[in-house]
Formats: sequence, structure tokens, C-alpha cells
Amino acid sequence: MIIIKSPPEIEAMRRAGAIVGQFFEEIKRHVKSGIATLQLEEFAEEFVAKHGVKGAFKGYLGYPANLCSSINEEVVHGIPSARRVLREGDIVSIDFGVVRDGYYGDAARTYAVGEISPASRNLLAVTERALGKGIGASLPGNRLGDISSAVQEEAESAGFSVVRDFVGHGIGRTLHEEPQVPNFGTAGTGPKLVPGMVLAIEPMINEGEYAVEVLPDGWTVVTRDRKRSAHFEHMVAITPDGNRILSLP
Repeated sequence: MIIIKSPPEIEAMRRAGAIVGQFFEEIKRHVKSGIATLQLEEFAEEFVAKHGVKGAFKGYLGYPANLCSSINEEVVHGIPSARRVLREGDIVSIDFGVVRDGYYGDAARTYAVGEISPASRNLLAVTERALGKGIGASLPGNRLGDISSAVQEEAESAGFSVVRDFVGHGIGRTLHEEPQVPNFGTAGTGPKLVPGMVLAIEPMINEGEYAVEVLPDGWTVVTRDRKRSAHFEHMVAITPDGNRILSLP
């Protein structure tokens, strides 16, 4: 069942999302060569405490950290570690969420570590554009498939592939609600978008093939061909006159 949020509930989610947006403004200063992903996790732990909120991911289905920090061929759910050190030329996808006053905020960004290759810059730019296309299709009266199709078209027209096994989702008082929001699909299909829906739209775009696999840690998802992947996410409310991004600072 898709849960429709009232305007006060959307405002509460906006407050949670604003904290997430602020986190991404601050964490980017820490993304540099020589930094272990565990140090990024330590910053996230301090950030959560400072803002008086709860981390959305830590403990969720047993996940051990506040952050998902996924380097290069890691698509999502990379566990922060002292052994995973960022190096010049890497890309790192950071997924982060909080719970504030009972409502979830969730977003993701992929960052360049120092100077990256033109191919990696293009991957990041296309993935961020694909997110923008998905948001642009998030309008009342449209269908969920319009979002999926817009993301897929932007990615595939640039020669990249769209991850099938992991998708976006509804969000509210729980982290994952109906509906699922695939990053591939057919325009004009799926549930109608109506005011009060809140969706986490999150393209995961691969340089190579779309196939992925889960590493033995049970969490880290990597591209099967070990080519790079990028991930961007915003939380978006459908409104009577369009949409509203809820995960900006």
C-alpha cells in the first residue's frame, strides 16, 4: 500500500531531509586521498550526535554503520572500514539517512577523490543528470514508469547501464515503503503519481554491464564486471503543483 503523506508530514520529512542535505555539504570536505572510509563513518557518528537525530541505517536489518561508503566498482552498501582507504582517482558513493521526529530522510552522492579520469567524470555527470530527469518526471498525473523511463533513457543514451537488482522506494515513517521505484521501465505504466507521495529516487548507473553481485560480507554490492558505478539519490514529494526535493540543506 502506498502511504499518502499530509502537508504537515511532508514538512516533517523536509526537516529530516534538510539534516541529510547538510551532512552532504559537510562530508565532501573529508573526501580526499588517504582517508579511510571508517573515518567518514566516525564523522557521521559525530554528526548524528550533534544534531540530536538517529542514524537511519545503523542496525537496520543488522547493518553495522551509519554510512554506506562504496568505492569504484562497489555499487551500494559498502561497509566503512579502516582498510578501505580512498586514493587519488577513486570515486566513492556515500549513502546516508536519519530519523527525526519519527520520519526518515535519505539521500546519496558520488564524489571524486582528487582528480579523476574523464570517463569517471562523465559517469558521475550522467548519473546526476539521470536523477534530475527522474525528478523532472515526478509530477502529479504522471505514472511511476515515467520516472523509471526517464532515468533509463538518460543513462543508456550515454552508453551506460542501469542496475536492476536495487531500486528506489517510497519513504516516510519507515525507510522503505511502497512503491518500489525502478531506474528502468516503460513510460505511462505503473501507479499514478498523486500529491502526498514521497519517493526516494536513486539511480545506480554502471560503466559496463548492469549485472551485480553481493560480496561474502553479505552487504557490499559490486558490479560483476568490476567496472565503476555511481549513485545519486534525492527524496522527492509529489505536490499539487509539481514536486519538492526534501533532501536539500
